[in-house]
Formats: sequence, structure tokens, C-alpha cells
Amino acid sequence: MKIAIVGAGAMGSIYAGLFAEAGHEVWAIDIWRDHVDAINRDGLRVEGASGDRVVTGIRATANTAEAGECDLYVLATKAAGVGPAAEAIAPLMGPESIVLTIQNGLGAGERIARFMPTDCVLLGVADGFGASMRGPGHVHHNAMNLIRIGEMNGGLTERLERITGIWREAGFNARAFADIEQLIWGKYICNVAFSGPCTVFDYTLGELMADPAAWEIARGCAREVAALAAARKIAVDYGDPAEYIDAFGRRMPAARPSMLLDHHAGRRSEIDAINGMAVELGRELGIPTPYNEVLTAIIRHREKSFK
Repeated sequence: MKIAIVGAGAMGSIYAGLFAEAGHEVWAIDIWRDHVDAINRDGLRVEGASGDRVVTGIRATANTAEAGECDLYVLATKAAGVGPAAEAIAPLMGPESIVLTIQNGLGAGERIARFMPTDCVLLGVADGFGASMRGPGHVHHNAMNLIRIGEMNGGLTERLERITGIWREAGFNARAFADIEQLIWGKYICNVAFSGPCTVFDYTLGELMADPAAWEIARGCAREVAALAAARKIAVDYGDPAEYIDAFGRRMPAARPSMLLDHHAGRRSEIDAINGMAVELGRELGIPTPYNEVLTAIIRHREKSFK
């Protein structure tokens, strides 16, 4: 299969490396020129839970058009990059091309819908990889928990099962789901509980949970999202939101959310798709979201000085 990974950052590079090892024709598309050049020159070093080796044969480029028509386009950009990525691949796609988008937060499918029909779109949720870039052409990941995949418009289809099987054959723990929305919201409540608070307080997940005042703020963020999900009639797969985020945090106390890592690097984060999206939805639905509103305001203020 010909696969394009659009956004070959930490997670995207893991996808590219394992798909290439499985024998697929892989195109890694990213704007980081040093990373692109390193992959083309030396291969991609993949280190961590799946071993330590250099994967060769990946075709890396900063120009999406060079990849041309692909069987599968995996959008692994930050949330803000989903729209531009969809716009770039739309004219390249063939009649059987499939788009799978995997991001934190909410709204990726809606961003894609501005540029193409959604009957070719799958939504994914990545759980517990803990990936990070060690340098150009070098990616590390802490775990290989689960890739959840579903049709944007719901249901179990032959192509959904086929694409999920391709991920499994490449070494991922992957499962197909008929209702991916409930899983997206299950991850979203954890994103909201940990991303904004850990970033504001500069804490790992475990440090946040050990600080009673900061942890109560995180729990407040989660309660607000639970109220939004109930108002939207999302069939969530969790019970008590406080217990759910507590169990999530205890599984990886040393982890730092990608939003915090963005701030350490002086980069703008995905605040608009995570805590900021809770504020936006709250205004639409008439539901107060004061915890998320304050955290979003602090983070946006800090990011005014970022590139």
C-alpha cells in the first residue's frame, strides 16, 4: 500500500517507521527541513518500546504534491494543521483514497470537511505512545498502547476493518470501533484535564495529581467537559469523570503532555482544540466553563511571545 504520513513529527514518524518496516511505500511529509533531509540521507532512527533500529526506504519531503495519489493519507499534524493538510491532499486523492486523521482535541473531521466529502474520512485516537523527537531523523516512543479507528460517519465497514488490519500487521495494537465519537471524547476529557493544568503549573501528570489545589483545577476541567458531553448526548465510555482521569494519570505519572513540551520549546500549542474548545462549546451550549476559560486565557497570553 502507498501511504502518506502528513505531519512527520513524533507520532507521525513512529507511524512512518513501522509502516515502512512492514513493506509499504511510505511518504513522510513535514515542514522541518532538517528532519526531511536526515531521513532521506540516513534513514529514520526509531527508538523505544518497539526496539532501536534505523528504518530505510522512507521517502521524505516538505512538498505534499510530491507524494501524489496515495491509498492512505494519515494526517498526524497538530490540530491547527489539519485544515491546511486536507487542502493540500484533496487534489491528489484518487477515487479509492482514504484519509485517516489522528489528533488531540476535537474538530479534526469538521476541518477536513471544508475541503473534501467526509465519506472517505476515518477518525483515529492514539492512546499512550509518549512519543518525542530526539533530533532530526531520530524519534523515541515510550509505549505502544492502542490505535482506535472508526468511520467519521459511524458504523463498521469493510474498509475500516481492512485499514485497521494494516495497522495491526505493522505492529500496532489497533482496533476498529463503530462509534469513534465516544472514544474521541474519552481521550478529550483526559487531554483537557491534564494538558492545560500541567502546562500552567509546569508539572508531569503525577506532580499535578500530587498537588491538591492544582489537581482540583484539573478535576474541574474534566467535570466541565463531562457536562458538555452530556449536553451533546455523546455516549461516553467512562463513568465518573474524576475517577476516569485519576486512573488515566496513574498509568503514566512521569508523562508530560505535548502542550507542556510545546511551551518548553517556545512553540504555540493546541490550546484551541483542547481547553479552548471546551470554552467555545460551553458558550454555544450555554454551559459555564470557568476552569477551562481561565487556563485557556493564561496559556494564550503566554503564547503571545512564541513564534
